Amino acid sequence: MQYKNPIIVQDFSDPDAIRVGDDFFMIASSFNYVPGVPILHSKNLVDWQVINYVYDKIPFSRFDSVVHGCGAWAPAIRYHDGWFYAIIPFPDEGIYVSKTKDPFGKWSELWCLIPGKGIEDPCPIWIDDKAYLVVGFVKSRIGFNSCLGLYEVSVDLKEKISDTYTIIYDGHNDNPTIEGPKFNEHNGYYYIMAPAGSVKTGWQVCLRSKNVYGPYETKIVLLQNDSKINGPHQGALLDIDDNDNYAFIHFTDQNAYGRIVCLEPVEWHNDWPICGLCRDPLLGGSPVLSHDYLINIDVDHNDKNYLNHKYALSDDFKEKLNMHWQTPANRKNDWFYVNKGLYYKGYNSNEPLHLYAASLSMKINSYAFNVNTLVSEVRSDVGLFVMGMEYAYISLNNKMVQIIKGSFDGNEEIIYKEPYLEEKISFSLHFDGEKYYFGFNGNMLKQFEFVATKGKWVGSRIGIYSRNGNTSKFDFFNVEEVKKWRNW
Repeated sequence: MQYKNPIIVQDFSDPDAIRVGDDFFMIASSFNYVPGVPILHSKNLVDWQVINYVYDKIPFSRFDSVVHGCGAWAPAIRYHDGWFYAIIPFPDEGIYVSKTKDPFGKWSELWCLIPGKGIEDPCPIWIDDKAYLVVGFVKSRIGFNSCLGLYEVSVDLKEKISDTYTIIYDGHNDNPTIEGPKFNEHNGYYYIMAPAGSVKTGWQVCLRSKNVYGPYETKIVLLQNDSKINGPHQGALLDIDDNDNYAFIHFTDQNAYGRIVCLEPVEWHNDWPICGLCRDPLLGGSPVLSHDYLINIDVDHNDKNYLNHKYALSDDFKEKLNMHWQTPANRKNDWFYVNKGLYYKGYNSNEPLHLYAASLSMKINSYAFNVNTLVSEVRSDVGLFVMGMEYAYISLNNKMVQIIKGSFDGNEEIIYKEPYLEEKISFSLHFDGEKYYFGFNGNMLKQFEFVATKGKWVGSRIGIYSRNGNTSKFDFFNVEEVKKWRNW
């Protein structure tokens, strides 16, 4: 039985993953969206389910408003001494940590491990009775990048032991823009996996040393070569069983589709982990389009615990929101509630939709799809949108149906409007793989097309909104897949 890449056709940027027993757990960036820092679970590395988020609120007041591209950048997940740790960089605030005994349950409140700007991509390793944290650097905040630094920290990740970082690798000459370091230990070596060269056209570097402070040898272990999978960018080297077998999970940037996730086999050659298709160990591996399953566990796709292998986005709003909905800023309890329908009032606002904190959106998950939603009680400005740095939405407001285009850098513009007097309306959206088309009450307005674009570090998103304080009722939100992403 074979899997195909990508294994997750959804924007889970900067994935990190671990194995604990027979279970695999993955973590990813969430930036300004909440709930934040998703936790995914799998038994076989191919079928993944979103099971949780680390936090419901970003603990800084500026995230009560929309701050695109800020928030939680590339986190790490590790397991030590019975605890799961999520180590999360906020590039303007510092490195924060949460922990839990049960990743399906409640995670602790975030605490600050390293305060300050410009430190990113942290990952710890425990060696004997000490702990160390490898980090990258954000040039826009600290003035430089292309280096990896190391802190000594307390074993409970509560405080730093060293006053500042030690530069353990400078990649300016051979591996510019090196970032996203992830620690591993194998066969007497300390390994750091890190992408370099840029998100879309870069490669995977492996560093190794028998001393955590180095000096480190380096080798490129994965690069695009003649594969159709570009990047390949940041990810996780992880052991997949007790027999010294490994895999590598990474993302590839696909513009409006976001940073989707791929899985590579790993072969060890002279204590170097060559990832992907290995034709010549000296040259590194290439990403695979398909491969035999690496874990021989047959997941029952009828099992309710694995429905998410289809990344189902639809929501009937019966008891609570599904786990894919997020707001672009910290949410307030009175914005909406679910009780056999989504009762949604938001708040009074004249700001552009991309700055509206109470909008609800989710990541797209298919090469082409249809969306339909019914607003059975219209009491305010309501609509259906697709969000990127260029965005568009269809709305009903003041007895007028409108299609509006906007951008992060410009104003909004009404491109279509007509009177509408009813108290309920169905909105629809069709995505053909490149362009979006809006419609209402079964009438698709194909003359008003909109090209999908990515957001700030995220892919295109779809969602709904209600604003100006009078509660409207959404009955359902249906997403019908037309074609999955297989168009390499």
